[in-house]
Amino acid sequence: MTFTALTSSSVSTYKLYINGKWEQSKSGQAIDIQSPYLYEAIGKVQAITKEEVDEAIHFAQKAQKEWADISLQERAKYLYKWADELVNMQDEIAEVIKKEVGKSYKDAKSEVVRTADFIRYTVEEALHIHGESMRGDSFPGGSQSKIAIIQRVPLGVVLAIPPFNYPVNLAAAKLAPALMAGNAVIFKPATQGAISGTKMIEALHKAEFPKGLVNLVTGRGSVIGDYLVEHKGINMISFTGGTNTGVNLAKKASMVPLVLELGGKDPGIVREDADLQEAAKHIISGAFSYSGQRCTAIKRVLVHESVANELIGILKEEIEKLSVGSPEDGSMVVPLIDDQSANFVQGLIDDAIKKGATLVTGNKRERNLVYPTLLDHVTEDMRVAWEEPFGPVLPVIRVSSDEEAINIANESEFGLQASVFTKDINKAFAIANKIETGSVQINGRTERGPDHFPFIGVKGSGMGAQGIRKSIESMTREKVTVLNLAE
Repeated sequence: MTFTALTSSSVSTYKLYINGKWEQSKSGQAIDIQSPYLYEAIGKVQAITKEEVDEAIHFAQKAQKEWADISLQERAKYLYKWADELVNMQDEIAEVIKKEVGKSYKDAKSEVVRTADFIRYTVEEALHIHGESMRGDSFPGGSQSKIAIIQRVPLGVVLAIPPFNYPVNLAAAKLAPALMAGNAVIFKPATQGAISGTKMIEALHKAEFPKGLVNLVTGRGSVIGDYLVEHKGINMISFTGGTNTGVNLAKKASMVPLVLELGGKDPGIVREDADLQEAAKHIISGAFSYSGQRCTAIKRVLVHESVANELIGILKEEIEKLSVGSPEDGSMVVPLIDDQSANFVQGLIDDAIKKGATLVTGNKRERNLVYPTLLDHVTEDMRVAWEEPFGPVLPVIRVSSDEEAINIANESEFGLQASVFTKDINKAFAIANKIETGSVQINGRTERGPDHFPFIGVKGSGMGAQGIRKSIESMTREKVTVLNLAE
């Protein structure tokens, strides 16, 4: 049974999901979703009105009050069913992800299965978050007659805004913790990724969640973006996306609690004692998987000058073996999400070469397909040393010491992750302790997960913490009830 789409002679038009019903927007307008590699529209999504945003939030507020009153075990039944329905729909959803965001079918299917696992783990984690109590006489001068009972309570209505690159996984990473914590959700997917998000909600609909608890809104940011963020009915915002958008969102959100997962310029620091073959393997996977369209992609290499030539040689050889082309063929390097993104990456490459960087391999382009590009002798006056490309370009900066590598890493406006490659575990920890990022990977690529690990961005990379337990905590608040006993 199809819930979401009206099929015309050309492409399907997907509906809104408000108060448990699939509807067309009263605006009468829809937005074309272009495939990044088919170069044609693969569907349309509704362009919602402000009045429909009001309706969605109204229904969410009503449903949340009832949802907060049911037990964790009851909530768990719905989420387990949702996970099961995602697994049942994995082939269908993977096909949509592939066409909509240009990810290989294998990776898209893996994303759906991983999402089901994420939801199930979220349930188990929530079931094991217990409150605490405190005795009043444990504080000097305190009273035995006072006992504090501390519990976590939901915030209310959570606005969840995920990015295009993991349109199902990063959406569910917001929805599942919010729901298990007792919140309702307004789900605003990235426009490029909205069809994938819609199919995820179709699975949720099949799980028969209470009406109004989760509402799907799609539309133009210029019309509903600020309106959603500033709406008095929104009690918490979880956003993953670009730093500029995140900063603007934070300004407009005022006193509303925020978790922001923003951009990165993750360095791979390679010491002179590193296993270069192993380092190269992780660097290439980290830099070029899904064409580098990952906030945690390795986006620059800071290598000790004594081993730079050898590392460059290994990287060049391996990069030239990478599969490049259509996601239909399972390629690792695929067309970027749109022409604008490809133009930006090309601009970084052109700027670096103009300023004296050495082109080792790459700098070939076909429309929005940018071939994996390796640049050596990158210096600090080049844009590619600092700006996040979100594409398949890897700059190499040669350094003379650990201290120089640390300084360059920390000069970045971003602070998401870093990798350190070395055989000296003491040096690894010494460097890790000085790097200003949320996470440091030792002898491994920068990446998200496992999903229950804390995921943190500092500086321009975000605020707040994610990771299943941390996400649940961020979507709740502590409430203290003090029991006064008769003395």
